[in-house]
Amino acid sequence: MAWLLLGSVILLWGVNWPVMKLGIKDIPPMTFAVIRMLLGAVCMFGVLALRGNRIRLPSRHDLPIVLTVGLLQMGAFLGLVTVALQFVSAGRSSILAYTTALWVVPGAALFLGERLTGTKLTGFMLGMAGVAVMFNPVAFDWTDRDVLVGNGLLMLAALAWAAQIIQVRGHRWHASPLELAPWQFTVAAVVLFPIALFMDAGRSVDWTGRAVAVLFYNGPIATAFCFWAVVTVNRALPAITTSLGTLGVPVAGVAASAAMLGEPVTLTNLAGLVLILGGLAWLALGDRIKPRAQ
Repeated sequence: MAWLLLGSVILLWGVNWPVMKLGIKDIPPMTFAVIRMLLGAVCMFGVLALRGNRIRLPSRHDLPIVLTVGLLQMGAFLGLVTVALQFVSAGRSSILAYTTALWVVPGAALFLGERLTGTKLTGFMLGMAGVAVMFNPVAFDWTDRDVLVGNGLLMLAALAWAAQIIQVRGHRWHASPLELAPWQFTVAAVVLFPIALFMDAGRSVDWTGRAVAVLFYNGPIATAFCFWAVVTVNRALPAITTSLGTLGVPVAGVAASAAMLGEPVTLTNLAGLVLILGGLAWLALGDRIKPRAQ
């Protein structure tokens, strides 16, 4: 079930990179992030009500996970990425944002005691090589301020998510991810709202049909379902496995950006895609191999 959820997240979040790029043409970036979090909260509260779950405040034991997921994975990651999309192409943004695995590896080893098997290490190295190839710093325009800011924000977003992945794996849960998700969205919305008031001052939403469609996709699908799913996956799979698995998102993101926005797919990008897919295959193999009994 965890791998099925991870596959769904890879596809839905991959497609959402060009969708978000289209969305910020009609909606100011931080306003877009706030609306997305509010829609996610409403959707998740609705799901709880339909399931007959009692809606109650998180316990003090789960409060740290509500705050860190809300602040880091939802608030910081989404806010930084949405602003960066103003300056960086959707395909490239999806690649840089998902360098999360690079930061998770030392953190998981240091704080969680996770051990890298030979198979998983091979998968990790292949995946990171793919990201390095697709990043292609030789072709990077180091003189363009917007390019520097955009790419820097994406790397910072990856670091924020890596810290949250490690914290989720080490947390002892009392309530389920489904019960905590609406509160995490609420925390993110509350934090992002004053930032949006400041950064998007004087700008308004252009309520086109495209904007409505983008928000419909981002509310119940790319936000409510996907954020809940990835937290569930974080609980079920090792932190390094989760972080490398999500490298499938830029693969889907590059393909979707080429199809929807006409962004070029270069030989460099294709080489990176092959390496990332190879890393995912080795990672899956590593999870299926059971240690032999002594």
